[in-house]
Amino acid sequence: MTSAPFMRPPAPDSEYEVGDIVEVFCDHDRKGERVRGWLRGIVVQTDPKMVAVQFRANVYLTDGWMVPDHILWYPQASTQIRKPRKRQDTPVEEK
Repeated sequence: MTSAPFMRPPAPDSEYEVGDIVEVFCDHDRKGERVRGWLRGIVVQTDPKMVAVQFRANVYLTDGWMVPDHILWYPQASTQIRKPRKRQDTPVEEK
């Protein structure tokens, strides 16, 4: 049997998949105050250009409006979305 030429598998359309936990740099509520920083959310939709992330906390657009459905859209290559950073556990003091 002759071997068929092998081609590279196609590159994935997206770095993110629905259900992935991500961190997003955005305006949001933390302990009753509005802050700008990294917030964990879940990817709810992707396409070749954009990623939709939903949050449990209130999130805001850059012009100050709260987003009622808690979903923000980001370009796939945005520097404001990333895989979650590992939290460092604080060492337990021995008695």
